[in-house]
Amino acid sequence: MADRGGLDPFLDGLDSPMFVVTTVDPQTGERAGCLVGFASQCSIEPDRFVVWLSQNNHTYRVAMHADLLAVHGLAADQRDLAELFGTETGDEVDKFERCTWQPGASGIPIIDNCPRRFVGRILDRAAWGNHTGFLLEPLSASGEPDPSPLMLSAVADLRAGHEA
Repeated sequence: MADRGGLDPFLDGLDSPMFVVTTVDPQTGERAGCLVGFASQCSIEPDRFVVWLSQNNHTYRVAMHADLLAVHGLAADQRDLAELFGTETGDEVDKFERCTWQPGASGIPIIDNCPRRFVGRILDRAAWGNHTGFLLEPLSASGEPDPSPLMLSAVADLRAGHEA
C-alpha cells in the first residue's frame, strides 16, 4: 500500500453521511448510480455542492457525459440501498431493476423513499487523485425534517463493486 503520509490517525473516528448519486447519459439514456462518501456543500452564495466519483466506476463514466446528477441522502435504516449501489457495479447489473425509482428531469433516476435528495446541474469537473469532483448547482431539492443519516461507520465493511 502506498504511503498515506500518516493521514490515518486524522481520519480514524471521522464519520460522514453516505449518499447515492444517480445520473443518465442524455445521448444514450444509459442510467448509472453509486454509493458516495465524498460529498459536501462547498458554497452558500450561490448554493453549490460537490460530489467526488471514483474514476474506476461505471457511474463516473456515465457522469462524464451527463448534464445532471441526483444526490440522495440515505437514512440510517437504508443500508440495503447502500449495499446495492456500493457493492454492485453497473458494468454487470442494472441496479435500478433492484430498487424503486422514478424518472426525474431529463430522465435522471430519482430513488424512492430517500429522506433527502436534490438534482443538480453539473457546472464543472475536476480530477483530484483517483476521484473526480463534480460541482453541482442545485435545481430542485426535497427533504424530511431531521432524518438520521446513514453514516460511513455503518457501511465501512462494504467492498466496492468496481474493485471486485
